[in-house]
Amino acid sequence: MGVSTASPEKGIAVVTVDFPPVNALPAQGWYDLGDAVTTAGRDPGVRCVVLTAAGRGFNAGVDIKEIQRDTGHAALLGANHGCAAAFSAVYDCEVPVIAAVHGHCLGGGIGLAGNADAIVASEDATFGLPELDRGALGAATHLARLVPQHLMRALYFTSRTATAEELHRHGSVWRVVERRHLHDAALELAREMAAKDGTLLRLAKAALNGIDPVDVRRSYRFEQGFTFEAGLGGVGARVRNTFKSAGEAS
Repeated sequence: MGVSTASPEKGIAVVTVDFPPVNALPAQGWYDLGDAVTTAGRDPGVRCVVLTAAGRGFNAGVDIKEIQRDTGHAALLGANHGCAAAFSAVYDCEVPVIAAVHGHCLGGGIGLAGNADAIVASEDATFGLPELDRGALGAATHLARLVPQHLMRALYFTSRTATAEELHRHGSVWRVVERRHLHDAALELAREMAAKDGTLLRLAKAALNGIDPVDVRRSYRFEQGFTFEAGLGGVGARVRNTFKSAGEAS
């Protein structure tokens, strides 16, 4: 349980998230994930990082139960800062990051996948932001990197999800495969990237980040301000306390 890193072959690091039952991460889990991705990217022998998950789905967002147990705002702040750190680590990783997504990719999962350089998904993968059902806001910045603006808004306001095939049609998912082939498909793409010169690959990653039309760090932190406003105003807790399903999160 937790975050682990493996090196299945030369030039590739695989960071795996495992927080049963649905990979809803506590605040410290987000920091651990960010540290693992950053460390892997700084390794001069690594040229590509694959971000994957064990269990039922890729990521279910933050651990709602951790926030509900807190009578103050420390847990909410921890989740805010932890998510920002993890998302930034994926975006700022010195080498390309491939998200290998299966099952649910919700809330914070969108932040991770949206900041990745490429996505490989299984046929059962679904992507969405249930934030309005969880008393929170955020990660529209990253959903907007996966789908067109009007679809992003419709998904956000309805809390609906999009399938891997739908995202593939929009060009944000590189490849959709059967669940049993996901690991191999992600490694195949990582292998192709890792075959490039390591120094040039790092320069290319920095260059592509530098020409992004949206500053994802600033944009996401702007969104988080409204999450905290909802918390201070009480509406966040009121909506969040209707959340009863064990093992899910936003």
